[in-house]
Amino acid sequence: MSLAPLLGSREPGDDGGGGGQERRPSWRGGAAGGLCASWLGRVVDTEEAWAQLQFAVPMILTSMAYYGIPLVSVMFSGQLGDVQLAGATLGNSWATVTGYALATGLSGALETLCGQAYGARLHRMLGLYLQSSLLLSAAVSALISVLWMFTEPLLLLLRQDPEVAREAAAFIRPQVPGLFAFAFLQCLLRYLQTQSVVVPLVVCSVAPFALHVVLSHLMVNVLGFGLAGAPAAISVTFWVACLMLLAYILRSEAFRETWPGFSAEAFMYVLPTARLAVPSAVMVCLEIWAFELLVLVAGLLPNSTVSTSLIAMCTSTEAIGYMTTYGFSAAVSTRVSNEVGAGNVDKAKNAVLVTMKLAVLLCIAFVLLLAFGHDVWASLFSRSAVIVSAFGGITPLMIVSIVFETMQSVLSGVSRGCGWQHLAALTNLVAYYFVAMPLALLFAFKLKFYAKGLWVGLICGLACQTFSLLVITARTKWSKIAEAMQEKKASYVA
Repeated sequence: MSLAPLLGSREPGDDGGGGGQERRPSWRGGAAGGLCASWLGRVVDTEEAWAQLQFAVPMILTSMAYYGIPLVSVMFSGQLGDVQLAGATLGNSWATVTGYALATGLSGALETLCGQAYGARLHRMLGLYLQSSLLLSAAVSALISVLWMFTEPLLLLLRQDPEVAREAAAFIRPQVPGLFAFAFLQCLLRYLQTQSVVVPLVVCSVAPFALHVVLSHLMVNVLGFGLAGAPAAISVTFWVACLMLLAYILRSEAFRETWPGFSAEAFMYVLPTARLAVPSAVMVCLEIWAFELLVLVAGLLPNSTVSTSLIAMCTSTEAIGYMTTYGFSAAVSTRVSNEVGAGNVDKAKNAVLVTMKLAVLLCIAFVLLLAFGHDVWASLFSRSAVIVSAFGGITPLMIVSIVFETMQSVLSGVSRGCGWQHLAALTNLVAYYFVAMPLALLFAFKLKFYAKGLWVGLICGLACQTFSLLVITARTKWSKIAEAMQEKKASYVA
């Protein structure tokens, strides 16, 4: 593994402004190939785009695999009966909202800290930041574990069905050990991501996912553990994935400079890490909570069965779209943090521009699939002709929301790379809870647009979020960020 702070390989001294010679990929195919390469070169920086694609695709596969692990357990729980399915679904949502989303958000601090330290070649700092993040994640996971022990009374307080609440609590409790593993796993993932090490992430996510399918079947259907077996399989799988990544880091010679071994010095960096981790967690949680809240509000609409199913289908579709763009969000976060740390301002700006162009192309492909295949997609969720037809009616709104979701996902990656988590968190708070939710309630209940009204309100919030992040990015003083990083580097060296 190269310790160069770049995703793509470029000649030393190339600052993106013509100061060095870039190594472009070889495009073959004679005159037609040359014409194609020339056209592509005018549209997008092909070297940067290719480097980001090599980074983004493995990250997409990794996020899909981790997303699928609890989903598989919910599916196996559904084989036990309707009540178990309802309990597992509710429990999975509760675990995501109160635990997994928070753990994911906390690890976002490493995208800034490790990414910029790697770009500045402060290699030893990566290991110290990782350890401080692991300590913080362990402490927060312990607090969440206490909350999870009171899942049933809390759900009853939220007026959930007593039987379903009891099954949800049964689905949550065996996941407590897995929560610690998931939190540690996210930290290790960010540590490797910021060094552009992505192939091992795919191996350590896809292989555990395959194991999880077998393990879930074994524990639920063969050994007869019932509902408790499905979440227990989640815990085992997350620990397997975590230990695989940890073993790779400890045994690989490639990390001898960025992993100095366990050190008490890491305690000194817990508070600096927390200053970025807390707003990062808030940023992630505010968005996820908003989508979950829409599903709950849909249950208050007339014909709530159809409305709830429809909004749940929409949020699931949006989640899949988000995971697809997450690869590019991670790519731009890494590229920006690495280049800012290295003082390469022009390359950082170029990385943002290229990622936005790639995101637009991805968005177009996703939108076309949804526009022409919405009936087929909806039929995977429900056999009800009414629900399938209703999903077709809301598809144009889904297309608009996916466009904004794609853009804001990439811009959020820029925020993490620059260390603007506090600005992004504030933007999410205003966009979702002062714009989206009030308008969603107005359109759905007062103007009687019902489910479509809820989604129109969400679109307004997404638009506000996207344009706010776009303005912040456009007005960025990149040179000042780079100068601050160089001062930090100088103080560390001194």
